[in-house]
Amino acid sequence: MRSAPPPPPPSGAPAEKEPAPRSVTGRVLSVLDAFAGERRRLSLSDISRRTGMPLATTHRLVGELLSWGALERNRNGRYEIGLHLWAVAAMAPRWLELRDVAMPFLLGLYRKTGRQQVRLAVLDGMETVLVERIGAPDTGRAGEPVGGRRPAHATGDGLVLLAYAGATVQERYLVHHAPAIGLRRVLAEVEGTGFAVNGRWPGPGGTVSAAAPVRDATGEVVAAVSVVPGTSDGGPSALAPVVMATGRTISRALFRRQNGA
Repeated sequence: MRSAPPPPPPSGAPAEKEPAPRSVTGRVLSVLDAFAGERRRLSLSDISRRTGMPLATTHRLVGELLSWGALERNRNGRYEIGLHLWAVAAMAPRWLELRDVAMPFLLGLYRKTGRQQVRLAVLDGMETVLVERIGAPDTGRAGEPVGGRRPAHATGDGLVLLAYAGATVQERYLVHHAPAIGLRRVLAEVEGTGFAVNGRWPGPGGTVSAAAPVRDATGEVVAAVSVVPGTSDGGPSALAPVVMATGRTISRALFRRQNGA
């Protein structure tokens, strides 16, 4: 379903100066990227501020994205990612294959751990992206949505992904995340043991979890599976063996899929 065109920007506003020239494609992508933060419903002014584009330019681009279905406008007049864009993105071959292969084992892990929250995440730049989540944390608040991003050092799955990402990626991450004191030592421990049992880190957004790597047919770590225990549980350490076993099982299934076995 296509949304109606956005309302015109407020009249009487002072003339706005265009920022440094960018391609049309770059501007459209910046509008979509504005929704990558914690807030998933934005006003036209929010989008303009986050992209650094004039309100008139933002209005025009948002209108085109509404027409195509990349954005939708809700009953409160705010914008959110549209169903058409979601459907196209969901067909990304690499993550579609990973999710399809992993899903039965994620469900099995969910049952084995007494319906604790189970996550499957990948590394994108300096953040983890949640590919799949089963269940919600026992914290009194909504869980992180699929597609949600967090700094890699703030989660157990992120620590696993960083630990196996290689020295170049790790050093670049350390340069940009000075508060992550001791991270180098933690990553070495994770690589040595094959799992992370605590993703909580000083600062907002940290999550306690038990996490383990998932490898593709070449042996490269392409994802991490994790369990986030509820607040009433003793902690993630006891979950490490079953999470590691699930990571190995998903890896074997991914190997078979990618080799046509």
